[in-house]
This record gives sequence, structure tokens and C-alpha cells, in this order.
Amino acid sequence: MVIAANKVDKNNGLENLKKLKEQFPDYKIVGCSAEVELALRQANNNGVISYSPGDKSFEILKQDLPEKAINALGFMKKFLETFGSTGIQEIMDFIVFDYLKYIAVFPGGTKGLVDSHGRTLPDCFLLPSGSTALDFAFNIHTDLGNKFIKAINVKTRQVLGKAYELKHRDVIEIITS
Repeated sequence: MVIAANKVDKNNGLENLKKLKEQFPDYKIVGCSAEVELALRQANNNGVISYSPGDKSFEILKQDLPEKAINALGFMKKFLETFGSTGIQEIMDFIVFDYLKYIAVFPGGTKGLVDSHGRTLPDCFLLPSGSTALDFAFNIHTDLGNKFIKAINVKTRQVLGKAYELKHRDVIEIITS
């Protein structure tokens, strides 16, 4: 069982988290604050801070903020210092990668990793461990799977067959007929 112990930012949150961990030592329990995560994401989207989900800290980009905003950012910074993160990304990563044993695989090309909009590796596919290059091709599009010739590991430039077992964070180019 995995427990997302939300609202650890509230009164007695830290003590309650400690009690949970003592009472259920065999469970994965992560202290979380969805409210802090949401506020951080909104501040990031508004250009007030630089923050990515799961970060242990953030950088303040705007200096001319009202006192209320400065206090809120101070609270969030202290929260991150205390807990290491908001817990939201940690719990998601644990469930997807540790519990479900999925791997992240990126479609890429040997001629570059940037799409037509200038984004580097904008797509990511979550696949079960043991997935092959052919499985990956079918996950992208049925036609890619049906017309599969080979795959290329973009990092090493190694040619891969359809039975190649993908690894976490592989960047793969699919070659079709």
C-alpha cells in the first residue's frame, strides 16, 4: 500500500506523518501538500518563480511582489526545506516506476532531438518493463508497428531489432518501410 499523506503543511502535519510512519512501518508513506504544489505551479506559470514538479527548491524571478506573496513564497520555501519536496511528484514516480515497474521511453531522431516547435524530447511513453522496440513502435502508431524495419538507439547510434528490450530513458528512432 502507498499512502499519500496530504496536508502535512497544516497544524500538527509533521507529527501526524511521524505517527503514521510509526503505526504502518511496512507501507510507503509520503508527506504531501497538494496545495503547496498547486501554488508553486501557478507561481511558475505566472513567471513569479522558476519551479519544476519534484524540485527541492525554487528561484524567485520577480522582486517587486506584495508582502502577502513574499510571505506565501517564504512559507513554501520553508515547506520544501522541511520535507524535501511537496511529495506529489515523489508519490507519482514511486507508483509508476517502482511499484508498476514502468519505463520512460522517448521517440527521437538521429538528426536531432528537437521537434518543429523547438522543444527537446517533448514526448514520453510509459511502457511496462520488458517492452521491446516493436512494442514501442506500436504504442506510437499502429502503422509504425506494421511497417517496422528496425530501431536506432539515438544515444549510441546502435541499430536495434524488433526484439530489443527497451531500457528506462532510452531515446529511440523507428525506421519503417
